[in-house]
Amino acid sequence: MKVLEIGRICTKTRGREAGRKCVIVDIVDENSVLVTGPKSLTGVRRRRVNIMHIEPLEKKISIQKGASDDEVLQAIREGGLEEFMREKVVLARR
Repeated sequence: MKVLEIGRICTKTRGREAGRKCVIVDIVDENSVLVTGPKSLTGVRRRRVNIMHIEPLEKKISIQKGASDDEVLQAIREGGLEEFMREKVVLARR
Protein backbone atom coordinates (compact mmCIF):
# COMPACT_ATOMS: atom_id res chain seq x y z
CA MET A 1 0.00 0.00 0.00
CA LYS A 2 1.20 3.49 -0.80
CA VAL A 3 1.97 5.72 2.16
CA LEU A 4 -0.71 8.06 3.51
CA GLU A 5 1.18 11.29 4.15
CA ILE A 6 0.56 15.02 4.04
CA GLY A 7 0.56 16.18 0.42
CA ARG A 8 -0.32 12.75 -1.02
CA ILE A 9 -2.89 12.92 -3.82
CA CYS A 10 -5.71 10.38 -3.48
CA THR A 11 -8.92 9.34 -5.19
CA LYS A 12 -12.11 9.20 -3.12
CA THR A 13 -13.68 5.75 -3.53
CA ARG A 14 -16.94 6.20 -1.60
CA GLY A 15 -19.65 8.80 -1.10
CA ARG A 16 -20.99 11.56 -3.29
CA GLU A 17 -17.45 12.63 -4.21
CA ALA A 18 -16.36 9.13 -5.32
CA GLY A 19 -14.04 9.26 -8.32
CA ARG A 20 -12.75 12.75 -7.54
CA LYS A 21 -9.20 13.51 -6.53
CA CYS A 22 -8.16 15.13 -3.25
CA VAL A 23 -5.04 15.98 -1.24
CA ILE A 24 -4.28 14.89 2.33
CA VAL A 25 -3.69 18.02 4.46
CA ASP A 26 -3.57 16.42 7.93
CA ILE A 27 -3.56 13.01 9.59
CA VAL A 28 -6.26 12.93 12.29
CA ASP A 29 -5.66 9.44 13.74
CA GLU A 30 -4.89 5.91 12.54
CA ASN A 31 -8.27 5.68 10.76
CA SER A 32 -8.93 9.22 9.52
CA VAL A 33 -7.30 11.95 7.47
CA LEU A 34 -8.30 15.52 6.57
CA VAL A 35 -8.57 16.04 2.80
CA THR A 36 -9.39 18.88 0.44
CA GLY A 37 -9.82 19.07 -3.34
CA PRO A 38 -9.80 22.04 -3.08
CA LYS A 39 -13.51 22.39 -3.89
CA SER A 40 -12.91 25.09 -6.52
CA LEU A 41 -10.70 22.68 -8.51
CA THR A 42 -12.03 19.13 -7.95
CA GLY A 43 -15.35 19.56 -6.12
CA VAL A 44 -14.08 17.87 -2.93
CA ARG A 45 -14.62 20.08 0.10
CA ARG A 46 -12.33 20.02 3.13
CA ARG A 47 -13.45 17.15 5.31
CA ARG A 48 -12.37 14.28 7.51
CA VAL A 49 -12.50 10.92 5.74
CA ASN A 50 -11.93 7.31 6.73
CA ILE A 51 -8.71 5.98 5.18
CA MET A 52 -10.74 3.04 3.81
CA HIS A 53 -12.62 5.52 1.57
CA ILE A 54 -9.59 6.87 -0.29
CA GLU A 55 -7.03 5.33 -2.62
CA PRO A 56 -3.56 6.93 -2.55
CA LEU A 57 -1.95 7.70 -5.92
CA GLU A 58 1.73 7.95 -6.90
CA LYS A 59 1.71 11.75 -7.05
CA LYS A 60 2.48 14.03 -4.11
CA ILE A 61 2.72 17.79 -3.63
CA SER A 62 4.80 19.68 -1.11
CA ILE A 63 2.56 21.37 1.49
CA GLN A 64 2.66 22.09 5.21
CA LYS A 65 0.44 20.23 7.69
CA GLY A 66 -2.98 21.91 7.78
CA ALA A 67 -2.32 23.97 4.63
CA SER A 68 -5.18 26.21 3.50
CA ASP A 69 -7.09 25.50 0.28
CA ASP A 70 -5.26 28.43 -1.36
CA GLU A 71 -1.86 26.98 -0.40
CA VAL A 72 -2.90 23.55 -1.72
CA LEU A 73 -4.13 25.08 -4.99
CA GLN A 74 -0.85 27.00 -5.36
CA ALA A 75 1.20 23.80 -4.83
CA ILE A 76 -0.96 21.94 -7.40
CA ARG A 77 -0.38 24.76 -9.93
CA GLU A 78 3.37 24.79 -9.24
CA GLY A 79 3.47 21.03 -9.84
CA GLY A 80 1.53 21.40 -13.11
CA LEU A 81 -1.16 19.01 -11.83
CA GLU A 82 -4.34 21.09 -12.40
CA GLU A 83 -5.62 19.00 -15.34
CA PHE A 84 -4.66 15.76 -13.56
CA MET A 85 -6.65 16.83 -10.48
CA ARG A 86 -9.73 17.77 -12.55
CA GLU A 87 -9.92 14.34 -14.22
CA LYS A 88 -12.53 12.07 -12.68
CA VAL A 89 -11.73 8.42 -12.11
CA VAL A 90 -14.33 5.87 -13.21
CA LEU A 91 -14.71 3.37 -10.38
CA ALA A 92 -15.81 -0.20 -10.97
CA ARG A 93 -19.18 -1.06 -9.44
CA ARG A 94 -19.19 -3.82 -6.86
